[in-house]
Amino acid sequence: MRTAAPSTIWDRAWLGITIGSVALIFLAATEALAVTTVMPVVSVDLHGQALFAVAFSGTLATGVIGMVAAGAWSDRTGPRAPLYTAVLLFTIGLVVSGVAADMYTLIAGRLIQGLGGGAQTVSLYVLVARVYPRELHGRIFAAFAAAWVVPSMIGPFLAGAVTEFLHWRWTFLGVAVLTALAFLLVFAQLRGASLGAADDGAADVGTAADDDGTTGAGGAGDGRASDGTDAVRPPSGRAIAVRLLLSVVVALAAVATGFAAEAPPAVGWPIALGCIAVIACAIRPLTPRGTLSSRAGLPSVILMRGLVAGSFLAAETYVPKLLMDRFAFSPTIAGLALTVAALAWSLASFAQGRYGDRVGSMRLVMLGLPLLLVGIVALLAVAVTDGTPWLVVAGWGVAGGGMGLLYPRLTVLTLSYSTTADEGFNSSALSISDSTGSAVAIAVAGLVFLTLPVSGSGFTAVFVLAAAVLLVSLIPGLRLGDGRR
Repeated sequence: MRTAAPSTIWDRAWLGITIGSVALIFLAATEALAVTTVMPVVSVDLHGQALFAVAFSGTLATGVIGMVAAGAWSDRTGPRAPLYTAVLLFTIGLVVSGVAADMYTLIAGRLIQGLGGGAQTVSLYVLVARVYPRELHGRIFAAFAAAWVVPSMIGPFLAGAVTEFLHWRWTFLGVAVLTALAFLLVFAQLRGASLGAADDGAADVGTAADDDGTTGAGGAGDGRASDGTDAVRPPSGRAIAVRLLLSVVVALAAVATGFAAEAPPAVGWPIALGCIAVIACAIRPLTPRGTLSSRAGLPSVILMRGLVAGSFLAAETYVPKLLMDRFAFSPTIAGLALTVAALAWSLASFAQGRYGDRVGSMRLVMLGLPLLLVGIVALLAVAVTDGTPWLVVAGWGVAGGGMGLLYPRLTVLTLSYSTTADEGFNSSALSISDSTGSAVAIAVAGLVFLTLPVSGSGFTAVFVLAAAVLLVSLIPGLRLGDGRR
């Protein structure tokens, strides 16, 4: 698969893999933004508004299982079989959601899609490590990051237009067809290639991508080598089984938290709180010691990532719904708020990448937090006062800029606290905290929306919840440290 002196990721030797894998990342990103835009319409059409939040939280939750499983599978056999399985699951999930006749079927499709999506991201990053020489890794990772930027510009608008002028089902079915076509490019070039073991040009495997273009692990090593050096020791079969079992427990509890919204409040809230307690117990072995107690340094970085991601996504999930329900915006126009936020995120992420080392990670995180809070307060103000809807668009753009500053710096801090012996585990913990925090926050937001209406609407309670979670993130935020061990 390798040439003697490769110069670009677009060389003939891996052109099909480059185009196909970038397209797969692009389509996954487009789908993520599209679903947020169209789900208010979908939940009404399928008479499943009580399950609105589960359609988001369930996908994030099962994604954790996909990440852990694909990372371990890739470490043992190479990325080919995990990638094929991941794309198949992702596509099947899209098709099931696209043809769903009721909300339960749609959620089933979203759960399958989450499994495939989490595994697909991990498998693609392992594929990079196995196929491309080390000197090209930065370029292909940059292409993956760019594959998230373009959907931020067109994804919400395109999804809204498809829903408005065709049907919401095509936001799922159309992506399924394009995913299959993109995968054919990768499949055609992988046939006969040897990917079973990393060679001297490959990076450590078991990694997953964040949408800021950085990497996190889907399968971690379990410590130093027996000689005490920093060489990564592959995880044992027992360790893999335990991690996979715990990820399943976390995912099931997160999904159950979302379904608690269907029960009466006197039943739903105890179920939700019980599930959160289960998640807290199950996630402890998957994260550094002291994470839940916000121990200074790396544990606080991991905890803050989950809280910030949860706060942002819990609020963003209801942004298009607020604009459609309260102000009768069309899906096409409602998606504008997501576009503005995503563009601001991309620009801020670029700025922090260029100047972040000079400014400092801690300062950027502390600058990003108030910007995110301003955005959530803008949503809250509109929900309470029925103020101008364009404040939602502008405010959420500010929030996106805040996330662009702080989100990648938390990844930088995680890596700076890590050595080759534990960077896999630490990066995996960061991804798991991110997905789990988001899934739980969105599920609780769904319960809050239905059970704690203010002035006949649950929007106020949702945005108060998002602001509260963000303020709680200040506790670990003040204990991040400078990244040195």
